[in-house]
Amino acid sequence: MYSYPFYNAASKSPSTIEVLGEGAVTATPDRAIVVLGAITEGNTLQLVQAENAKIVTNIIQSMQKIGIPLEKIQTNDFRIDTQYDYVDGKQIFRGYRVTDLLQITTDRLDQSGLIVDTAVAQGANSVSSIRFTLAQPEVYANHALSLAIRNARQKAVTIAQTLGVNIAAVPFRIQELSRSNEPMPFKATFHAESTGTPVQPGELMVNASVRAWYCII
Repeated sequence: MYSYPFYNAASKSPSTIEVLGEGAVTATPDRAIVVLGAITEGNTLQLVQAENAKIVTNIIQSMQKIGIPLEKIQTNDFRIDTQYDYVDGKQIFRGYRVTDLLQITTDRLDQSGLIVDTAVAQGANSVSSIRFTLAQPEVYANHALSLAIRNARQKAVTIAQTLGVNIAAVPFRIQELSRSNEPMPFKATFHAESTGTPVQPGELMVNASVRAWYCII
C-alpha cells in the first residue's frame, strides 16, 4: 500500500508517504502438542464412565513411563452426552457417550509418534490433533517484525527517490498489524498393526506486518 498526500496548505500538515511493510521468517518447530483420549459408549452411565476412566488412567500412567511428566498432561475436553435415535418422529434413548481427551505437551518432537502409539496401545480411540509450535515464539516474531520495518523503510525510500524528494530517517508514526504464527496441525492416522505412527513436523512460517508514515523533508 502506498499513499503520499501533498502538503496541505490549509491545515499546514506535512506531506507524508505511507507504506505497508512485511516480514517473514521460517522456524523449525521445537514443541509438539498432542490431543488424544478415549470415547466410550453404553446404556449405563456409571459403567461407561468407569470404562472411560480406566482407559484414561492407563494412558496417563503410560505417558509417565515414556518420560512425559505429569505437569505436561492436562484435560483438554471432558463431556457426557446423551444419545438418541429418531424413529417415525419419536425420540428413542440409545445410550450415553463419555469423551475424555488429554493434551500432552513435549519438547521432543521425535516422541510425538511414540505418544500416539503408546496411548492407542492403552485403549485410546481418538487422536484429535497433533500441533507443532515454538517454545519461544517471541524470538521469531521479533525477527519478522524487524524485517517488516526494514521492508517499510525500503519501500518509502523507493517512492521518495522516484518522486525526487527526501524523507525523514525515522517514521513519525508506525503501527504493527496482525501477526500470524499459528502452530501447524497434523492429521494422525494409525493402524493396530502399524510399527509406528509417522510424524513430520515440517516448518513454521512466522509473519509480521507494519504500516509506517514517513514525512517528506
